[in-house]
Amino acid sequence: MSRPAIVLAILLGGALLVTAQGQQPTPAATPPSTGSLRQLIPGHYVWSSNNPNRAAYNSGVIVTNEGVVVLDALESEAIARAQREAIANLIKQPVRVLVSSPHHNPYSKGNIAFHDVWKIGHENYRTDLLALMEREKISADEQKARLPNQTYRDRLTFHLGGKEIQVLYLGQAHTRGDSVIFVPQDRIAYPSEILFANQFPTSGEGESLGWLRALEAVDALEADIFVPAHGPIPEDPRQTRQELRRFRQIFTDARDAVRNEIARGATEDQTAAAVLLPQYDKLPVMKGQREGLVRRMYRELTAKRP
Repeated sequence: MSRPAIVLAILLGGALLVTAQGQQPTPAATPPSTGSLRQLIPGHYVWSSNNPNRAAYNSGVIVTNEGVVVLDALESEAIARAQREAIANLIKQPVRVLVSSPHHNPYSKGNIAFHDVWKIGHENYRTDLLALMEREKISADEQKARLPNQTYRDRLTFHLGGKEIQVLYLGQAHTRGDSVIFVPQDRIAYPSEILFANQFPTSGEGESLGWLRALEAVDALEADIFVPAHGPIPEDPRQTRQELRRFRQIFTDARDAVRNEIARGATEDQTAAAVLLPQYDKLPVMKGQREGLVRRMYRELTAKRP
């Protein structure tokens, strides 16, 4: 067992006592439409927030016979409490571990509702979340509730209820600290904001070429199901591999088009005007995000940084 896994096992043992004693979140007024819990395959669920004005935000839920692992707590304490209530009512298992991927508020504000759960995030996730909260002058109590208890650098593997849970860092993609959960025995991966379904990518603080490499690495996992952070999941969740490859193709097409412009001597402004990616015109947020992706690709391919 690796040292991070040993640390997790020791510390999680103590955290289980806290969770068992304080499993149920304290009552809170929660709107009835904060989200829904859907089973994808036995032992694996997705919690999707309900907002008619945008694509769903998704949180992974992995069930073992010793408790639940959640990936991403979403955008508010109310939504996260509703998620925990749904887990308690439907799955009837306590939440043991929260793994967090993007540090942005839409995926970390809900950490507050998991104050009694062992929290894991990449070391860059912790650094960037702390910097974000300090900029926003977040209280010390909220900072403590949202920050991870444990960080890792490259990968962390732990075992819970007979399941091997791999937490993987595949490099800078959407953010500097993206985490992927892979459960090999169930052939399912949770790439968080590395994967958007039926949506054009929003750049965040990511690297476009790094994001493409991360998508290639996710595609190489021995998984049949890939749970996106945004957007719908097909009735047959195995169709998500096709969605993964469609999303990956956006980056491939943008890279190849930008390379062609660079090869003929185009400037960054000329490239941004020329690479329109019309095949993706109908995807949500494409019009607002296309130019940013193209400019980022140009700077990375020419080693020009802002």
